[in-house]
Amino acid sequence: MELLVLSLFCAGLLGCILLDLSILYALGAGLLLFLAYGRYKGVGWTELVRSALSGVKSVRNILIAFVLIGMLTALWRDAGTIPAIVSYAATLIHPSVFVLMTFLLNCLVSVLTGTAFGTSATMGVICVTMANTMGVSLVFTGGAVLAGAYFGDRCSPVSTSAMLVAELTKTDVLSNIKNMIRTCIVPFAATCAVYFVLGMLTQGEGQAPDLRGVFEREFVIHWICLLPAVVILILPMMKVGVKKAMAASILTALPIALAVQGTKLAELPQLLVMGYEAAGEDVGAMLNGGGIISMVRVGAIVCLSSSYSGLFRVSGLLDGARGVVAALARRTTPYIATLCTAIGANMIACNQTLGIMLTHQLCAQAETDNSSMAIHLEDSAVVIAPLVPWSIAGAVSLSAAGAPMAGMALACYLYLLPLWRLSVELFRKSRKK
Repeated sequence: MELLVLSLFCAGLLGCILLDLSILYALGAGLLLFLAYGRYKGVGWTELVRSALSGVKSVRNILIAFVLIGMLTALWRDAGTIPAIVSYAATLIHPSVFVLMTFLLNCLVSVLTGTAFGTSATMGVICVTMANTMGVSLVFTGGAVLAGAYFGDRCSPVSTSAMLVAELTKTDVLSNIKNMIRTCIVPFAATCAVYFVLGMLTQGEGQAPDLRGVFEREFVIHWICLLPAVVILILPMMKVGVKKAMAASILTALPIALAVQGTKLAELPQLLVMGYEAAGEDVGAMLNGGGIISMVRVGAIVCLSSSYSGLFRVSGLLDGARGVVAALARRTTPYIATLCTAIGANMIACNQTLGIMLTHQLCAQAETDNSSMAIHLEDSAVVIAPLVPWSIAGAVSLSAAGAPMAGMALACYLYLLPLWRLSVELFRKSRKK
């Protein structure tokens, strides 16, 4: 029965992907399916509903952060923060290092904004446009965009996935980020080396477009526009809470939008809710978006996915699978068990949020140290999700950037990070023996 229920859930997820329907339909159907299974196991409706709501309640802090992120991303566009970052960074781009710079620029934007989709739809679009102009391979460019977008999605202080992992493991986001930096140094350096070599071997012949000229049609490009980004980087280093840092960045961007960019005070409510909309199509293709409305879909995914955790616990649906994972952890290591589970969970879940939650639920008993569990999840479930071809994590990012799906094969950082951790774990295990 457990296998049948999970198979039906997987079929619904894959059906939505194949029919190009929102994943929310499958998640909603899954909620009804898991409620029915709980009732089949003899659990009362009241307890089932209470368990589902308890799962949603556990992520309430993340939902508050989503609202702040929506406002932040809209204001960074309107205040000229993102255009300024792109304009100053574009001067560093040369055809011979274009693939490497694409990776680094997407890393920068994703660290600042904490969203892989948002990064792909802004900096990713810009890089793909430049690649077309300069004659650089779109496969290489797409891989660099995807890798860079999920670099920050993993370790940004305003990343929704980092907040989710911290909430699930009851750990501190900033402490987790310190651990993430330690485990990513070697994979990051190796990725930079690979992209540098690829760029030297396949450099294009065209010239980079004048992005500053494009943005100056609608924005005043000035160093002061960078202050909201500086605030979001500096305050977490001073041990200021992430939500407070986001609020401070929002307050910094507001006067810049009003005084420097000329935004009217009456326009701010619509901007914060509905997001930024450029006057020109060329700028709009690169910058439109943000706002609280942009976070509604991901918030709904998190709410539905988190409701599963309570249902799984009370119905015992995953008990058998937990035993298998625990046995694998004893024979190998907790990280190896987490990595194997994350691959299967993300192939089933078709989205990063549910993949993380399923992996945590199955592996929580295999690793009792919360900090270790957090870094295990960050080095497995978070970066594996965009490598699953039918998952929205990678497919939507590449589609938003305008890059081919084949770029997924060149997202080197997403492969090298778990492979590096795996090699370290195997080395430590051999030393112990």
